[in-house]
Amino acid sequence: MQKKFNDTGLCIPKRHYMVDTSSKIAQIMRLIEAGEYFTINRPRQFGKTTTLALLTKQLNQRDDYVALEISFEGIGDTPFASEQTFAPAFLRLIAQSVRFTVPEMASYFEQASRGVHDLEELSNFISGYVLQLNKKVVLLIDEVDKSSNNQIFLHFLGMLRNKYLQQNKGQDYTFQSVILAGVHDIKTLKSKIRPTPPDSGGELKGGYNSPWNIAIDFRVDMSFSATEIESMLQDYSHEHGIQPDITAIAERLHYYTSGYPYLVSKLCKFIAEDIVAARADKNWTVAEVEAAFKLVVNKAYTTTLFDSLTKNLENNEDLYELIFRIIINGENFDFTIADPMINLAHLYGILAPSTQGRCKVHNRIFEQRIYDYMMSKLLRTTYRSLSSLAGPQFYTADGLDVKLILQRFQLFMKEHASNRDLDFLEREGRLLFLAYLRPILNGLGFDFKEPNVGDERRMDIVITYRNKRYVLELKRWYGEKAHQEGLQQLSDYLDLYGLSEGYLLIYDFNKNKIYKDEEIPFKDKQIYTVWV
Repeated sequence: MQKKFNDTGLCIPKRHYMVDTSSKIAQIMRLIEAGEYFTINRPRQFGKTTTLALLTKQLNQRDDYVALEISFEGIGDTPFASEQTFAPAFLRLIAQSVRFTVPEMASYFEQASRGVHDLEELSNFISGYVLQLNKKVVLLIDEVDKSSNNQIFLHFLGMLRNKYLQQNKGQDYTFQSVILAGVHDIKTLKSKIRPTPPDSGGELKGGYNSPWNIAIDFRVDMSFSATEIESMLQDYSHEHGIQPDITAIAERLHYYTSGYPYLVSKLCKFIAEDIVAARADKNWTVAEVEAAFKLVVNKAYTTTLFDSLTKNLENNEDLYELIFRIIINGENFDFTIADPMINLAHLYGILAPSTQGRCKVHNRIFEQRIYDYMMSKLLRTTYRSLSSLAGPQFYTADGLDVKLILQRFQLFMKEHASNRDLDFLEREGRLLFLAYLRPILNGLGFDFKEPNVGDERRMDIVITYRNKRYVLELKRWYGEKAHQEGLQQLSDYLDLYGLSEGYLLIYDFNKNKIYKDEEIPFKDKQIYTVWV
């Protein structure tokens, strides 16, 4: 069976092209050998389930370890109704997980489940099992988010915590290590706490009272580095007999994904199955990565991950506003994890800390999809009148007339924005241009807003049309010195794309400003500049 790139569920080494994550597994193994309890909390489709499977396999290949891996996904609410239902259900889950690999162990746990009726009896069973087995037993639980705010599950964690502490005193036997995997970090979940007094009959209240405070911080980087991505490309290239520039391709994949595991596999899957599959020449280049990027951010394409991304923003107005201000308005915020909205955005995989300690969107794919979604929403609601400004005059035989676009926008600002108050213009000026540009492109072209963490005074837009690129910078007027610095920044940015022409849109909010345009020669570049 030929391998393929997997973008759904568990990755299996014999069936799927996989990144070599042995260094990550080795780091986690050191935590297990040290007897640590921890949570692998990462966003959706970040490789948690695959990592647990690889850990389980490696542990069970050793003579001194036994790994018990279960998942709470799909088991419903019944097991969490009471201690009497949870305790035997827990052992049945273990039995089901090894039914086809170790039938005798499955039979043992199935039989044991009939004699365990509450958490105290489950605790005694665990002690006896570990003592009798005389091996280090590791418990791995996937999808703990499904029941992490359930009172019975919290009692179960409390039992594990107590056994951990007692074992450290030499007064009990329990698991060598417990690993929980989910989106949330169980240590910081709002748990359900009974009202005071306990017989008041009131509903359970939310509060920070997790019994999982014995767990250490999990600091293993689960994202893929460019070097790690190379290992997967090498496997694919060897199997298909091609010789691509693996280093350059891996770096470009990382550029767009920031190593988000699902997105790396998704781009590779697009290249292998949609871009080069029908070609005689199956070799890959960086151009194929660019084509895959356009496919994955295509406004007509979606996946469950992208649907979840939109849903999380739609369901939380404060989160939507924060991401809007970062992506659309280009605002800058310190990455303060104690801020509930920044924490939530990080939890969902939307935001990550930059090297300067600022908030940045985790990857360029997420940024582009959120950007498109928010702009579409704005054009459908706030800026509906701009949809009538599109027309064939903006297109030439060989490309896009960006100069005309800027000139018409300048005219639009003269006619429509002059009667607006200054606060509106400062707040909405750049947004107006983005909304103005969108219907002009209207599927014929593609605009990508480059992340610009650390300098909120400028915003870079890359437009592609008929395989041509146009780099446009939006910048506020802060005087001649800042203007020269801006020209240098744009020149440097043009170098990245190998371009000699660029465009600069300057917002001047001084009352005595002059609407003008100018061709500015700067070093070896020509920069067409428009003031509005």
